[in-house]
Amino acid sequence: MSLWDKHRRARALVIVISGPAGVGKDALLERFVAICPDAHRCVTMTTRDRREGERPGVDYHFVTRQEFIDLVEADGFLEHATVHGELYGTPKLPVLENLRKGVDTILKIDVQGGVAVKGQMPDAVMVFIAPPSLEELERRLRGRGSDSIDQINRRLMRAREELEYIAGYDYLIVNDDLTTAAEQLRSIVVAEHCRVQR
Repeated sequence: MSLWDKHRRARALVIVISGPAGVGKDALLERFVAICPDAHRCVTMTTRDRREGERPGVDYHFVTRQEFIDLVEADGFLEHATVHGELYGTPKLPVLENLRKGVDTILKIDVQGGVAVKGQMPDAVMVFIAPPSLEELERRLRGRGSDSIDQINRRLMRAREELEYIAGYDYLIVNDDLTTAAEQLRSIVVAEHCRVQR
């Protein structure tokens, strides 16, 4: 094993990805994992209904409200929050196992969860994904065809609130072009691994 490989394994990263609904986080992470296959995406657990095309265990772990509550009581989450009336959480065990193995782990979580993770893991790399504009975000939300007008309006209102959290993140990527955004994320991960001290 080379010196670089030893250094990299000894400092596995927890990479927090946050941003408004509809900004393209899933598409970005799919592209990123294709160019950085060594990174592992931790799958979020949620009580919300599965959307068309979503794959259980890949996009989300879909569970009942009671199953989620049971795991909260067992201290099984790194963070959890209520978003748009539904419960979301990051299972703790896969993240800790990846860190032990020296595997970079990506957490796609909302800003509430990001703050919670940073409080527990000060070395977490915080990356905020923003839309080119709120008008473009609205166009993307409408284009998904999965939300009602009321839901879209709530998501846009929430997006304005989430954008206020950018200053608490280490990096900002504007997802205007997917290929460029994925390359910027890869560059952030490489730079973090090259840091002498974290």
